[in-house]
Order: sequence, then C-alpha cells, then structure tokens
Amino acid sequence: MILTIADKKLLLLLARNAIVNRIAPGNPQLSIIPDPTDSVQLNCGAFVSLYVEGDLRGCIGTFSEEDTLYKNVKKMAESAATSDSRFSPVQFCELEKMKIEISVLSPRERIYDKGDIILGKHGIYMEKGLNRGTLLPQVAISQNWSVDEFLGNCAKYKAGIGWDGWQTADLYLYEAFVFDSVQTISDC
Repeated sequence: MILTIADKKLLLLLARNAIVNRIAPGNPQLSIIPDPTDSVQLNCGAFVSLYVEGDLRGCIGTFSEEDTLYKNVKKMAESAATSDSRFSPVQFCELEKMKIEISVLSPRERIYDKGDIILGKHGIYMEKGLNRGTLLPQVAISQNWSVDEFLGNCAKYKAGIGWDGWQTADLYLYEAFVFDSVQTISDC
C-alpha cells in the first residue's frame, strides 16, 4: 500500500481527533478533517501506538479487513487511549506531549519455518487453539531480539502459550507500513 504524506497526515489527524473526542467530549476538534482519499478507504488492518515522553501509553490494533483503514485507525486510536488494560486511560493533559504511531498492516501469510522471518520487516502473529498473539515488526528491533526471542516473547507474553509454545502454533508473517506524528510533520 502506498500512502502519501497527505494520507498519513489525515490518518494521524483522525486518530488524534478520535482520542480527543473520547477523553474530552464536547471539546472542539483539533482541525477540520478533509474527505478520505481512495488509499485510506481501502480495507485493511491497523495498529495505533501512543507514546508520552517516549513511554508507551497504549497500543491496540486489528487485523480485520472488514472496515476501511481510516475507520480502523479511528477505532484503534480511541481504544489505545482508553482500553489498553496495561495502562490507565490517557489524560487530556498528556495530549500535547503524545506521539501517535500508526502501523498499516499487510495481509497475513502462513509460514512453516522460522527462517522466513526477517527481523524489522516482519511482524509475527501466532495462534494455538483459542490463544492468539502478535508483535509488530518494530518490536524486535527496538528490543534487539533474535528471531527465537521474538517468537518466545510473542508466545509467552502475547499468546499465553509459554515460551516454546510457538513451536506448535500456527505462525503467520505480515508487514507494517509505520509512520508517526513526529516524522510525518518533518516530511513537509
């Protein structure tokens, strides 16, 4: 998927406005939102990660391709700010310091060999029975993990199937087109 700078700015604006409207109802929107372009009306999954002063404050996403990208971004931004069980909800006073990162997801592809994983390029999604878990591609790089550490952490902490549970799980790769509010503004 190719997103223009204008598309990225639109998605970031939609995400920020969804957060503001949820945590401070009645507050005026931050700016007027243009009509969605064809690119952001494609059906694909997305994750929204929120950072305040460099610390993660929420990250929620969906692989669902039932809704358009811009609708998924709005829903995931609101959820990341208010419903990530690892964090208290984002406060209005944090908005000024908040960085929004959006990961637009490619469709998942089933793999049978961990050698297919390219760290930094591929995210991992695994499922075993009713247990599921994922880690975005950028996580392995930020944590300086090996492929085995990437799989083990996803299996244990995301899917809840134990460190070696990935070995008997169904594994899928996906790519994420990642951009954030800081780098997008500097792209102007």
